[in-house]
Amino acid sequence: MSLSLSDPFFPHLLAILWFLFCWVGYTLYASWRATDTPCLASVLHLYREDWMRRMLLRDNRIADANVIGNLERNASFFASSTLIILAGILTALGASDRAVSLLADLPFTQPVSRSLSEMKLLGLAAVFVYAFFTFSWCMRQYNFAAVLVGSAPMVGERNVTDQERKAFADRAARVISMAANQFNFGLRAYYFGMSALAWFVNPWLFMIFTGGVVLILYRREFHSDVLQVMTLTQTHVSEPPKE
Repeated sequence: MSLSLSDPFFPHLLAILWFLFCWVGYTLYASWRATDTPCLASVLHLYREDWMRRMLLRDNRIADANVIGNLERNASFFASSTLIILAGILTALGASDRAVSLLADLPFTQPVSRSLSEMKLLGLAAVFVYAFFTFSWCMRQYNFAAVLVGSAPMVGERNVTDQERKAFADRAARVISMAANQFNFGLRAYYFGMSALAWFVNPWLFMIFTGGVVLILYRREFHSDVLQVMTLTQTHVSEPPKE
């Protein structure tokens, strides 16, 4: 089956390829760039290492367990919200004719067939199915982190060396960072899922929105104000002695 530039389906195929290129390409780029450039993921991992090292100096770990529980509840909220979104998409899939007629009245809307509208809905559903799996896996990893916090060596244990404590802090911080990365992947799916809504209006608008999402994600992860604050190291400048 050949596809020419004049084919009405060609812009939609181009939009899908651009969408996948931006999503997968940015994910790979962000992971590669984070290895040698300060970003939210790399900086927060350093804070998590400090958190775990300081936790080992405390006898009371209730606050640490509560923090992990709050992080897990955030992932649980998004996982539940994703199921509601998927239910809405499946409902719209059963009434695709009515949805097409409603969108036809919008400006810049490109008329499409019912089969193409259903394909768009299935594509949007696939995005949020991926988001659900990432959020649910994030929840499980935070459960693993809670187990690690419960198994952390206490302050007065003499049979635990400093090297073992350091190894435990690094391991626990890595598990929490892995859970946070999965949460970040789920949020990216939400961002790109929002851009996919423009596909129902026009494939070219869909491509513009997808590129805009990449710019927003890059700005927030690598050049945001909160990143500058977290990487800021304040030094104490001593006053010269008075004569």
